[in-house]
Amino acid sequence: MAMKLDHDDLNRLIDKISKSDFQEFSLEGEDFKLEIKRNLYEPNVANQTLISKTSENPVILSQPLKSEPVTTSSSANTPAIPPPGRSDLTDITSPMVGTFYRASAPGEDPFVEIGSSIKVGQTICILEAMKLMNEIESEFNAEIVEILVDNGTPVEFGQVLMRVKQS
Repeated sequence: MAMKLDHDDLNRLIDKISKSDFQEFSLEGEDFKLEIKRNLYEPNVANQTLISKTSENPVILSQPLKSEPVTTSSSANTPAIPPPGRSDLTDITSPMVGTFYRASAPGEDPFVEIGSSIKVGQTICILEAMKLMNEIESEFNAEIVEILVDNGTPVEFGQVLMRVKQS
C-alpha cells in the first residue's frame, strides 16, 4: 500500500516529532524521503533534509540549517507594521508564520526585485515553517513595487510581504 502525505500531513508530522524526544526519524514514501536528526551537543544546529526523488535526479527541498543568534530590543517583540499602501497596489501577505527568504539559498539571486514582472505561479519567496521550505507563488501577473520584509526575518500570518501592481 502506497503512503500519501499532503503538505498539511507533513507539517503535522514534523510538529509532533519536534515536540517528541526522538533524536532521529526517517520516513520514506514513493516520491519523498524525510530524515530528521537532532544534534544534542550543538543546540543551535538543526539537521533536516526533505528529498523529493525523481527517477534519476533527487531534488533537495530543504537543507541543514544553522540558526543565528537573535538579538532582542524593545521593538523586536512587535512585528513591523508596513506603511499604508497605495490604493492601486495589491498586498501579498504571508499565508503562515515562518521565516521569510528572498532566495532559494544564501548567495543565490533573489526570486524577485523591486520592478520585477511576475507571472501567475512564479515563485516570489520562500517561507520556512517548522524547518520546511515553502515556496510562495504569485496568484496573479504583476510588477513588484515594494518588498516590505528583510531576508531572514520572522513573519506572522497575514503580514504584508510585498506590494504589487497587477497587470
